[in-house]
Amino acid sequence: MSGLPTLLYKEVLRFWKVSTQTIGAPVLTAILFLLIFSHVMEERVRIYDAVPYAAFLVPGLVMMAVLQNAFANSSSSLIQSKITGNIIFVLLPPFAYWEFFAAYVLAAVVRGMVVGTAVLLVTLPFVEMAFRHPLWIVAFAFAGSAVLGALGMVAGIWAEKIDQVAAFQNFLIMPLTFLSGVFYSIHTLPAFWQGLSHFNPFFYMIDGFRYGFFGVSDVNPVRSLAVVAVFLGLVSGLTLALLKRGYKLRH
Repeated sequence: MSGLPTLLYKEVLRFWKVSTQTIGAPVLTAILFLLIFSHVMEERVRIYDAVPYAAFLVPGLVMMAVLQNAFANSSSSLIQSKITGNIIFVLLPPFAYWEFFAAYVLAAVVRGMVVGTAVLLVTLPFVEMAFRHPLWIVAFAFAGSAVLGALGMVAGIWAEKIDQVAAFQNFLIMPLTFLSGVFYSIHTLPAFWQGLSHFNPFFYMIDGFRYGFFGVSDVNPVRSLAVVAVFLGLVSGLTLALLKRGYKLRH
């Protein structure tokens, strides 16, 4: 009998029991970003002709919350289990390594999607949003949160203390997120920085997600989804290889 449902339930319950911190805090952060940036930039910036800047900003903030919280869920769970020693209770049962992977990534997806939905619902009273292609919205939210859930596992497996996970997030995840077009279109950048942005996989996640709302984007959404799918495959392969070896998990 598969232990996947039990492990998944444990991981979902883990973040749900502290929802004020894991859901409420990211929602408040997104609202502050929206209020400050829309107040400062609304009359000065127009990215797409028919889309006000505040409306343009909302999908970026939603996807940023999805990605950062998916990463935080799997990375924090693994590093805390390693530090406290209770990782042994997950390793001792006869879980297949793919079950271990699936449970942690799916829990990260659940948290990312819950936080993203909460951010979207709270921002709706402030802006008028369109939902032109809802399936694209769901596809990019799911794929993006799965990528960050797997990356969070890599960080949690590699790290030996919380400071190392924080460094991974502060020096890799956060810069890639902020430089991915959350607050701007890459077409507003000089040619060199536009080209460099195309090497950032987070850009494709956010650009494709935004397309689902407005039907316009900087890159064809099919291309964006293909890039995200390839990146998901690479990160998942790396994570599964680390789990199969028991790297820094079994001593």
